[in-house]
Amino acid sequence: MAEKPKVPVIEGWFTLEPQPSLIGLRCGGCGSYFFPKTQASCINPTCGGGEFEEVELSRTGRIWSYTQNCYSPPAPYVSPDPFVPYTVAAVELEREKMVVLGQVSPDVDVEALEVGTEVELTIGTLYEDEQSEYLMWNWRPVAA
Repeated sequence: MAEKPKVPVIEGWFTLEPQPSLIGLRCGGCGSYFFPKTQASCINPTCGGGEFEEVELSRTGRIWSYTQNCYSPPAPYVSPDPFVPYTVAAVELEREKMVVLGQVSPDVDVEALEVGTEVELTIGTLYEDEQSEYLMWNWRPVAA
């Protein structure tokens, strides 16, 4: 059987190679960073600029907060059947000092995490169907 194509769950939000990175925007006026990259104007109240540069965001950061989701989220989120609880972490990116939410790699036990843990961006499978394997970014402790 042929290997299924691996595709991003959300096209244009992250890179896969050579190393995964989230793709954000940086305001040309004040240098503020944004993710996801959906800005029409800068939301920094002292700026108001509208010129943005697409940038790869830091691949590392520190856990700001985390929790385990013990329920299946509503559509359009696709949950495995049967549902398996998963951990999410709010991570303050190293360079940008902004917080980005994402799932923690499924093989990392929630009990092993704590606020301040250094993590790095990885790519994992969110779900599969008959056509493709759908990839999403995950956070993984650097020491794991």
